[in-house]
Amino acid sequence: MDIKVRAIHFDATAKLEEFIQKRVTKLEQYSDVITSVDIALTVVKPESAENKEVMLKVLVPNDELVVTKVADSFEESFDNAMEAMIRAIVKSKEKARK
Repeated sequence: MDIKVRAIHFDATAKLEEFIQKRVTKLEQYSDVITSVDIALTVVKPESAENKEVMLKVLVPNDELVVTKVADSFEESFDNAMEAMIRAIVKSKEKARK
């Protein structure tokens, strides 16, 4: 599984990237056919309370799953995106079985 983390218009800290890498590897327990995961971190303009956006894109054979979440922190946004992505992966697997 190829994992890419992109910080758009800011520099992500090593701690944030480590947090993301550690959590993304947990997706493998939900699907063993994930080919790549692309994470884009963006600070949404104008400045507001909830301005940290995470776009999580997972590529599986014959499908591309995309989730975008916004919250006060990148960690919170990422956790929310991961929860939604897990649901999307499970739904995709069920659809593929039919």
